Amino acid sequence: MSRTVVLAEKPSVGREIARVLGCHNKDNGYLYNHKYIVTWALGHLVTLAVPEQYTDKWKEWKLETLPMIPERTKLVVIKETSKQYNVVNRLLNRPDVDELIIATDAGREGELVARWIIEKCRFRKPIKRLWISSLTDQAIKEGFKKIRPGNEFLNLHASAQARSIADWLVGLNVTRALTCKYNDSLSAGRVQTPTLAMIVQREEEINSFVPQSFYEIVLTVKGVPFTYINKNKETRIFSKEEAEEILNNSRNKKANVKDIKKTLKKEQPPLLYDLTELQRDANRFFSFSAKKTLDLVQDLYEKHKYLTYPRTDSKYLSTDIFQTIFERIKNGLFGEYVKVGEDLLKRPLKNNKRIFNNSKVTDHHAIIPTGEKVNINYLSSDQKKIYELVLKRFLAAFMDDYQYEETQILLNIGSYDYRTKGKIVIDSGFYSVFKAYQEENEEKAYLPRFTLNESLTIEKANLKSGLTTPPARYTEATLLSAMEHPGKFIDNEEMKVILEEACGIGTPATRAEIIERIFSAGYAELKGKTIYPTSKGIQLINLVPKHLKSPELTAKWEKELTLISQGKRKSEAFIKEMEEYTKRLVDSIKNSNESYRHDNLTRKKCPECDQNLLEVKNKRGKMLVCSNRSCRYRKQLAFFTNLRCPTCHKLLEKIPSSTDDYYVCVCGYKEKVSFYHEKQKNARGQMTKRDISKYMAKQNKEIPANLVFLEKLKELQDKEK
Repeated sequence: MSRTVVLAEKPSVGREIARVLGCHNKDNGYLYNHKYIVTWALGHLVTLAVPEQYTDKWKEWKLETLPMIPERTKLVVIKETSKQYNVVNRLLNRPDVDELIIATDAGREGELVARWIIEKCRFRKPIKRLWISSLTDQAIKEGFKKIRPGNEFLNLHASAQARSIADWLVGLNVTRALTCKYNDSLSAGRVQTPTLAMIVQREEEINSFVPQSFYEIVLTVKGVPFTYINKNKETRIFSKEEAEEILNNSRNKKANVKDIKKTLKKEQPPLLYDLTELQRDANRFFSFSAKKTLDLVQDLYEKHKYLTYPRTDSKYLSTDIFQTIFERIKNGLFGEYVKVGEDLLKRPLKNNKRIFNNSKVTDHHAIIPTGEKVNINYLSSDQKKIYELVLKRFLAAFMDDYQYEETQILLNIGSYDYRTKGKIVIDSGFYSVFKAYQEENEEKAYLPRFTLNESLTIEKANLKSGLTTPPARYTEATLLSAMEHPGKFIDNEEMKVILEEACGIGTPATRAEIIERIFSAGYAELKGKTIYPTSKGIQLINLVPKHLKSPELTAKWEKELTLISQGKRKSEAFIKEMEEYTKRLVDSIKNSNESYRHDNLTRKKCPECDQNLLEVKNKRGKMLVCSNRSCRYRKQLAFFTNLRCPTCHKLLEKIPSSTDDYYVCVCGYKEKVSFYHEKQKNARGQMTKRDISKYMAKQNKEIPANLVFLEKLKELQDKEK
């Protein structure tokens, strides 16, 4: 009997597909029945070989061996996931298997995951493609009914592979060239470097900013403040003499009502979430990092099946989704949103292009509830926050516009105009559920009655002063926005359009990883929610070739990759261009006259070659390393531990000693290792107040609130009152 292998990207996805297909028999690394064998990758199982796997001369990092251009790219099995690769390889080469269905993530990178495995396993039998956006039973069943031929996606694979090879060529060669040239661990890449350049450029703008004094004139009439505006409708005056002259000429005079304008204004609901917008809001409201948000929404997609595929750059839905909206709203509600949703379902739902637009749906539609019945008690508090954000945005999309009447009153004193505005809410519309923005759209106080040409007495006249402020440093939320819309960093209008169509630099799925990499490499640091570049990061941007610092490189690549995915361009030609481009980048670094200063250079000398030693951190702790790369001298200074300081509760470091090692803390605490553990042994079994607090916090985080119980308790309490 012939069988079909279904290859998913992750075990959790594989298990869901297997359950729907009725594959209840379990073996090591796969599930099966009489017709299907469902197995999975663990992310990537196969990747491009590292330089040292091509030739011995690339094992050592030397400028003379650069650039590294393989004659033919080589695929290798990832060591950490080789066990699962062997399972997949064995299944694909079974004699009773006559077909493969690719069920990896529906997108460029998901296609690459599967095709590299297929190539490495030398699978030559028919291939089909499952293309779905959520993991509900209905979506999986519909996907298998509409299974697509695998050859439809050959160009998508070629595009993905070309992108990967180009990143290998540029990233690895430039990283090695910088590291060898300047004798420090320096890395660069097509997305990482422009992102870091944005952070550094913003810091330069702030440091070079010269604040200017400005003045505003405010008059009070009928208890309402009116602000002076010039002919260009600006309120700020940058000359004190001019401001004082206007103020003196306005005092003790009658003001006439020059104009009263009432305008009915509407604000449409925000578009649905793509991943980047969701990461921005999660950082803004909850201070979640981009990576944490991605992890949470991935859990809500894979484990709970409450949200659709998260790694999307679209804020729209395809038209075929409309028929499922009623079910998605009905089953996605909880708590206070139940009444909102029920009221919404009593009337016809919106079906307009602002929500349903096939031309604006890329590989996946916007992130929305799946239609699974939601039990909020199964979610952690952080998962609930993310789900609630998505639910509110989803409900808001089908609600009425926010409507208000804006009144603008213009006063005239001689040749000077003063303005005030007031707002009356007519219909709160989607803001009734979208409380996230309530503060920003707070209803302004009603204005008293004014009539045209009315002559009024000025009650107060004040001159307010201030200083202009520099642009704000990036937070993760604003940096994500800059990565998504980097057009202002390039001058070429065509490239700007391409970047907008490609949704910026990086992908919604990789931006979080890029930001984390910048932090972990020591190029930037977080202080609160604000991102500051380090000296190392600033120097790196000055050393990197100019072309690599601009988002324009990504725009050029995306233009080429799009043509490849459409079958209008050969991937081989693009890769050849990238090889030539890599050679030029490496040559520019080799011939550079820029200097680099190690921030971690100590005054201690290497006992073997007399060069200065560097103090570096690795996963284990701190160590001294010789600044001469050809010298192998290393000395461990301290080891990181998971033990807590008994004084300030920060993590301790272990300092090696010839007699007895010591535990030390930044607060000044120092204790012999043997004494510390003796004290801990004697105190074992005793629970401190701190232990109790940590335990309770952990319980609150891991065990979701029993909302049903809490609601019943509140009802009883209300009755007693």
